[in-house]
Amino acid sequence: MFAQPIDLTSLGSAVGSSTAGGSRNATDPEASQDRFLKLLVAQLNNQDPLNPMDNAQMTTQMAQINTVSGIQELNATLKGMATQAAATQSLQGASLIGREALIDGNKLSFDGTLAKGAVSLDGSASQVYVDIIGTNGNRIDTVDMGPLGPGQHPFEWDAGELNLAGIARFEVRASNGSEPVAATPLSRLKVASVSFNAGGFQLQLQNGRSLGYDQVRAFM
Repeated sequence: MFAQPIDLTSLGSAVGSSTAGGSRNATDPEASQDRFLKLLVAQLNNQDPLNPMDNAQMTTQMAQINTVSGIQELNATLKGMATQAAATQSLQGASLIGREALIDGNKLSFDGTLAKGAVSLDGSASQVYVDIIGTNGNRIDTVDMGPLGPGQHPFEWDAGELNLAGIARFEVRASNGSEPVAATPLSRLKVASVSFNAGGFQLQLQNGRSLGYDQVRAFM
């Protein structure tokens, strides 16, 4: 009986089995090509001389095995890149521990009696004030930050002998001459620890809050 053209479905099954020597992995592209060439030689040796396989059939089959091998090599490359990216991400995450994260929020963080926060300005301002607001809504104190350019700017305020429990938040007033400038209050919180999952890594902050890396505006 004469051989039929190579069926790559059968070849796929062959790829899943071990080689005679058992020395190469079934997903090894070189092993797949070796099995394909053996099948091709066997087919050529046993083909019907009255109805030989034409060049177009052979070219198509060789193109198919090259495609299969290319996909296997691509998968191996992507797997290696993913492993390398995970290692890099782990190093980056570890380096963030102890640094301060700037996140959207109007809550002050405290280091003893020293309060910390930040301001993000959409444009240049000739004058920027930060008002410290108490739990009863009154203005406790004001920090004069002077003229500032666009971007993020940290500030500190010493609460002194005040009861920290009576401090609720801070508010920002920014203007450029008589024109108001859009300003966003930012909380400054230390990164206590970092955890990793399939979607990236999570930051655990000093106040117990957990958030994703993409939720942080900047690190200090």
